[in-house]
Amino acid sequence: MPQSFVQNFAHLVFSTKHRLPLITSDIETSLHKYLTATCLNLNCYPKRIGGYNDHVHILCDINKNMLVTDFVKEVKQSSSKWMKATHSRRTFYWQAGYASFSVGYSDIGSVVNYIDVQHDHHRKETFQDEVRRFLFVHDIPFDERYMWD
Repeated sequence: MPQSFVQNFAHLVFSTKHRLPLITSDIETSLHKYLTATCLNLNCYPKRIGGYNDHVHILCDINKNMLVTDFVKEVKQSSSKWMKATHSRRTFYWQAGYASFSVGYSDIGSVVNYIDVQHDHHRKETFQDEVRRFLFVHDIPFDERYMWD
């Protein structure tokens, strides 16, 4: 085959350092727009970006020529600098790690819906419990001692 055809949807989740509630309602929309633009500049195509005051969810079709680690690094570095410069959040940092889960085409709608209801969802479940649940559902082993910064 002379061409490569790839669709690589990933559901990415990462939080602010120490899960501080730094993504306030007055900047949440502009942060999500900035993250969308960053994804597009990397030739990655977001289906949905959302989150809560201490973390973000990105459902994105990752470019076939980009490693997920490189994608996340660029998104986090760029948006952290932007938050400091644009919104005077001089102490804004993302956590060191992230979670990434592959998403099949038939599951995109349910992940979009999940991201859309983050504010309601987090009235009942903490970010830490959400991540633990995702890791359990996806059968990813983890050691709680090394989970949180």
